Amino acid sequence: MTYEQELRQEAIVESVLFTMGKSVETRQLAAALDCDEYAAKSAAMRLQKRYDNENRGMQILELEDSWQMCSRADFYENLIKVAKTPKKQVLTEAVLETLSVIAYKQPVTRTEIDNIRGVSCEYALNKLLEYGLVYEAGRLDAPGKPALFATTEEFLRRFGVGSRAALPAMDSDREAEIVEEVEKEVGYKFGTESVAEGEHGLETADSIVEAVAQEMAQN
Repeated sequence: MTYEQELRQEAIVESVLFTMGKSVETRQLAAALDCDEYAAKSAAMRLQKRYDNENRGMQILELEDSWQMCSRADFYENLIKVAKTPKKQVLTEAVLETLSVIAYKQPVTRTEIDNIRGVSCEYALNKLLEYGLVYEAGRLDAPGKPALFATTEEFLRRFGVGSRAALPAMDSDREAEIVEEVEKEVGYKFGTESVAEGEHGLETADSIVEAVAQEMAQN
C-alpha cells in the first residue's frame, strides 16, 4: 500500500469518527474502508498516533474493540469558556468504592456489592446509573433473576482506560481472601454462575476488589 493510500484510509476513518460522534467498532471501519479488520485497526492506530504527535485538539480513543474521536482533556478549561458549564458529577468515596467493585467483579449483582462493601449500595448504584458509568448487563440465572451490573464505555473514557483488562491488577492473595469472605457471606460460589447476557454480551469476570477508589480517582 502506498503512502497516499494510507493517508486516504486515515482520512476515511477520521470522517467516519467525526460524523458518528460516538464509538465505532473496528468491523464498521473495515466496512467503510472496504478492507479487513486488521487493516482497519492499523489505519485507526496511524490516525491516533498522528493526532497525538501533533497534539491536536481532538484525540482518537480506543475503547475495547471500538474507536472514538473526542476533545483532548488538556483543553477542557478552554472549552468551558465558550460552552455551557456541564453539571458537575461528584463521585463520593461511597460511589467510587461501588464503582470499583463493579469494575473488577463485573457483571455483579447488587447483593454481591452490598456484601463486599458491608453497607447498602442502592444510592451509589443509582448515581452510577444516572452518570452513565454502569448499566444493567443482564440477569443472573438464579432465584429471583437478580440484575447484573457492569461498566460502560463512558467509564473507560472518564478514567482513561482502554479496556477492563487494563485496570490495575490486584494482589492475588488479597483477591482470594475477599472472594472467600464474600462466598461465605452470601452462601454462593462465584465464578461458575450462568449469566443471561445483556445487549453487550459481557462475560463473567473472576476478579474482585474491595476498594481501589484512590488509584482510579487519580487517573
